[in-house]
Amino acid sequence: MSEHNTQPATPQDDEIDLMGIVVALARQKNWLIGCTVGVGALALAASLLMTPIFTSTARILPPQQQSSGISAALGQLGALAGAAGGLAGIKNPNDLYVGMMQSDTVADNLIKQFKLQERYETDSMVATRKALEGVSKINSGKDGLISISVDDKDPVFAAKLANAYVDELKKLTQTLAVTDAAQRRLFYEKQLKQVKDDLAQAEINLKKTQEKTGMLQPEGQIQAIISNAAQLKATIAAKEVQLAAMKSFATEQNPNYQRTQQEIAGLKQQLAKLEQGQPEVGDFMVPTGKVPQTGLEYIRALRDVKYYETMFELLAKQFEVAKLEESRDSSTIQVLDKATPPDWKSKPKRAQIVAMGLLGGFFVGVLLGLVREHMRKSQEAGSSRWHEVKNAWQGN
Repeated sequence: MSEHNTQPATPQDDEIDLMGIVVALARQKNWLIGCTVGVGALALAASLLMTPIFTSTARILPPQQQSSGISAALGQLGALAGAAGGLAGIKNPNDLYVGMMQSDTVADNLIKQFKLQERYETDSMVATRKALEGVSKINSGKDGLISISVDDKDPVFAAKLANAYVDELKKLTQTLAVTDAAQRRLFYEKQLKQVKDDLAQAEINLKKTQEKTGMLQPEGQIQAIISNAAQLKATIAAKEVQLAAMKSFATEQNPNYQRTQQEIAGLKQQLAKLEQGQPEVGDFMVPTGKVPQTGLEYIRALRDVKYYETMFELLAKQFEVAKLEESRDSSTIQVLDKATPPDWKSKPKRAQIVAMGLLGGFFVGVLLGLVREHMRKSQEAGSSRWHEVKNAWQGN
């Protein structure tokens, strides 16, 4: 084995020949410049063809006392608070409002309000929500403000959509019990609705009782019934005295005697009906024998109506107080900056795109220039070897 073949490679063989690279790039300078300028020109043309996008931003000041409410909510969860990953991930109260605006409820309302499925040309609500999420940016800043930015090719539409986010957040806070005052308001609102339904049912039951028993106003009605019965009894007694007197001078075939007998029979029939008869529909004369039972049914039905009326009045007052406290509470969403149509496009960033194009073209030019230089050297080496073979064949 030859001694020259066993010698290790010198350190100079492993080093990169930077000067050789510079020389190679200098030889391919036209190709390098062409690639850089060409790709940069393509980037410029692409940026010019892109649709201008406008960004409109609204800024709101969320409530400042929600940390106590959230802490109270976490405290109520007790041991489960650690397992509540969503709530535990809330670093500050603003995250709650950011999450509310990023909810599907808000997204669906915006999609319906602005017909975003047609605007974004999507075929499902899920795709439309993703498209809306892609053009919307909701951030909570360190200054305590929440910014809602919306991108769109129409600056007026972008401003409307950004402001609509704020409106939907206000509506959501009215339906969800976010604050203590809101929780009280929501509690009284639910109780008031339940009592209102119960009162309506009690009034219906009272009406049915009145129609069934004929009792409308027990105090005045019972007095009138008793007075009517007493008058009938007195009339009957007077007629019987008159009949007894007629027996002294008239026979039973006397017409006046018979008429008096008939009158007494009719009066007794009316008295019996008043005392033991069955009341008819629309008849307000309750039989005196059923006055206790009828009065009891009426009083029970009336008591339910009075009870629910009292409850309704009390809850209505508490509900109004809760609403007033909620309005006084700082939980009101305050709009610091209302979104307005921007007069300057935010996208595409033409200078940045062109710069990236020039940089990319330069690297492509370097790579292709080195490849071309390597191919040129390979071709020159191949020609030299073929020239040696030709000389050897000719015997030189």
